[in-house]
Amino acid sequence: MQQTLFKLVDGINILPFDGEALFYPDFLSPQESQFYFDHILHSFTWKQEKITIYDKEMMQPRLTAFCGDEYRDLEYSDTIIKPQPWTEKMIVLKQKCEAIAGVSFTNALFNLYRDGKDSVSWHRDKEKNWGAEPVIASVSLGAARTFQLRNYKDKKITRSVELTPGSLLIMRGAIQRCWEHQVPKTNKRIGARINITFRILV
Repeated sequence: MQQTLFKLVDGINILPFDGEALFYPDFLSPQESQFYFDHILHSFTWKQEKITIYDKEMMQPRLTAFCGDEYRDLEYSDTIIKPQPWTEKMIVLKQKCEAIAGVSFTNALFNLYRDGKDSVSWHRDKEKNWGAEPVIASVSLGAARTFQLRNYKDKKITRSVELTPGSLLIMRGAIQRCWEHQVPKTNKRIGARINITFRILV
């Protein structure tokens, strides 16, 4: 059950229909963004997980970490991932996101893109862990990366936004059913990026 709280301000919806992707470019100050980047990088244990694509096993092109309420394990690709505990600083950031998203989050999934070669391919967050229409708050820290969306039925309909450090993207409604998203590789010489997605594990 998703607990409704309250919503403070409206973001810029970058989707034309079927769900919302609300963008808040100045969610964190530059100082806050750098602080949380350093805090997350050094406070959590990072792993490079294996994935299977077309019956071929390979390593994910990024590092991941998972934290949250201690009694909520993540079941993913026949693997059970136990969360690392919240830090006090992460609880503060979680509450800041909850005030805008209007829900109470139970967990945070971290992605560390070490450089432009790290990426995440087209996908929808459709795992049963997240519920039918999940609310996800995505915070970007470090290097800016392009976030792309395309309609699941008509892939000619696309949207794109530059996720700058300190920005927040709230995804909710039908977006995970009707839209795919990715962070593509880039040949640009860029530094590391950390993405936090606050989620509700059901």
